[in-house]
Amino acid sequence: QVHMVESGGGLVQAGGSLRLSCAVSGSIYSLGWYRQGPGKQREFIADITRGGTSNYAGSVKGRFTISRDNAKNTVHLQMNTLKPEDTAVYYCAGRLYGSSSVDYWGQGTQVTVSS
Repeated sequence: QVHMVESGGGLVQAGGSLRLSCAVSGSIYSLGWYRQGPGKQREFIADITRGGTSNYAGSVKGRFTISRDNAKNTVHLQMNTLKPEDTAVYYCAGRLYGSSSVDYWGQGTQVTVSS
């Protein structure tokens, strides 16, 4: 069983930055981030393959940057120019090679952006 543990969430003012990290207990093909805001469905934010190919949701493109360290089995999300609408629980996600859906989830970390 793969375990994923997020860290780095917190409270920040609008325009500020936060860096989320996720430690993964195994090597996973694709690592990514999702978020679920109050009263909203969970949504895709970004993912990155073991080879370094990344994808972003339009709402965060240009503000958020995903990266991973394959040697340490970690994935990070650098979030800049944060907006109140970025407030959500952020989840680390892992997808196996060939899988069309998320196979592993972290427990989530709260990010709150105040106006």
